[in-house]
Amino acid sequence: MAAKTKPALILAGRTLAVLLLALGLFVLAGWIGSSVPRNGDWTEPESGIEIMAATNGVHTELVLPLVTPQKDWRREFPASDLEHQDRPYTHISVSWGQRDVFLNTPTWADLKPITVWHAITGSEALMHVSHYVRPAPGENFRPITLRADEYIRLVEAIEAQSLPAEERAKYPGYYSQDVFYETGGSYHVGNTCNQWTGDMLAAAGVKIGLWTPFSGGVMKWVERP
Repeated sequence: MAAKTKPALILAGRTLAVLLLALGLFVLAGWIGSSVPRNGDWTEPESGIEIMAATNGVHTELVLPLVTPQKDWRREFPASDLEHQDRPYTHISVSWGQRDVFLNTPTWADLKPITVWHAITGSEALMHVSHYVRPAPGENFRPITLRADEYIRLVEAIEAQSLPAEERAKYPGYYSQDVFYETGGSYHVGNTCNQWTGDMLAAAGVKIGLWTPFSGGVMKWVERP
C-alpha cells in the first residue's frame, strides 16, 4: 500500500510545485507588464474633467461624472434600472469582469474552482455600473483630471464595450444602486477586469501600464489625493 501511495504523493507534490511556479511567474509578469508605460509623455492638466480610478483592493473601476457637456450617462445607464431610482446621483462607476464572479461570487468564500477555470480559459463578461452621490476622494478613490478631448476618447472606448439597451440583458447588482449589463465581450486571464480599466485609461491617453492584470498595476499609476 505504501509503495503505491508514494508515487501518487510525488506526482501531487510536483503538480502543486508546477502550479505554484506558474502562479508566481504570472504575478511577476503582471507586475513587470504593468510597469511598462503606455502614453509615457502624458501629463495631467491642472483643470478639466475629474474622474476617479477606484479599487476594493482586487477589482478596479472608473468613476465618472453622471452628466458633463461631453456626455450624459443617464441615457446608457438610467437610474430606472436600479432598485433605488430617486436618489440625487452625481456619478457612476463602470467596471468589467467575469460573469460568474460578478453574479455568483458575492464573497471570496463563494469562489468555486470551476469559476476560476472559466476565468482563466475564457468566459462571458459583464459590465458593472454603480451610481454614487458625490463620492469623496481617498486612498481607494483617486482623482484623475482629463482634458475634454481625452474624456471624449474615454467615453467612446467605454461605449464601444457596451451593448445597446435594447440588445442587452441586465441583472440585479449587489446593492440598491448598482446593476450588471451584458457586453458581448469575453473575459480571460489575459484580459482581466483590471486590464479593462487600464485599456480604457490608455484609450483616453492617460499614462498607464501596458499589461495590468492586477489592481495594484493600475493604481500605482494614479497619485493619492
